[in-house]
Amino acid sequence: MPQLINKLRQYFRKGRLPEADPATAYDIWSLEYDNQPDNLMLTLDGQLCSELLATAPVTHSTIADIGCGTGRHWETLYKKHPARLVGFDVSPGMLHQLKTKFPDAETYLLKDSTLPHLPSASCDLLLSTLTVAHIPDLAKAFTEWARVLKPGGQLIITDYHPEALARGGQRTFRDKKQKTIAIRNHVYPLARVTDLASSLNLAPIRIIERRIDASMRPWYEQQGASAIFERFLGVPIIYGMQLKRVT
Repeated sequence: MPQLINKLRQYFRKGRLPEADPATAYDIWSLEYDNQPDNLMLTLDGQLCSELLATAPVTHSTIADIGCGTGRHWETLYKKHPARLVGFDVSPGMLHQLKTKFPDAETYLLKDSTLPHLPSASCDLLLSTLTVAHIPDLAKAFTEWARVLKPGGQLIITDYHPEALARGGQRTFRDKKQKTIAIRNHVYPLARVTDLASSLNLAPIRIIERRIDASMRPWYEQQGASAIFERFLGVPIIYGMQLKRVT
């Protein structure tokens, strides 16, 4: 838990670190990415993703996971028996870790926003967690995502909240030498995301925002971080969005 407090202090610090490109950073992080039981953001993402997936088409469906990483959500998805689950990521290291856990997994290195392995209107569900802010051209990515979704198909995304990023928050981790590495992010306000989605006939079903709230007070107090809690009470730190392709 103290490690998580340090991550939060870094996340909300006033100074900024130089940011590495996602492919390079996640290659470094991949060896330790699954060994973070005290990572608040991964915990919140897991909660949001589970909530949104509860009403999404998973069983007997074709699913694309963009920014799949080490396949954190794949055990949950496999338990619901999808017809096909395909993972895409910019990091060879993250894909290697995924294949270590799921040797038969279908994965592809994502070199840009195109998904050549997926025909148009072939996916029932597209999932992208903690990835959107890493994408340099969101319009291009969303256009491709809309292309591969079937009419009636769904898109589920979660990510660091743009308000937190706009306030100077950074996505960081420590490498083996305990050097803090920040990963490049782009700030996409939620209104921009929903406007872009609407232009591609992706209609919102649910939008969920999680803020630092009173329910988190005991956790902060336990870690001797009451001052951090008071300072950032009410700041949104993560969001989830569920959309449906209407045509």
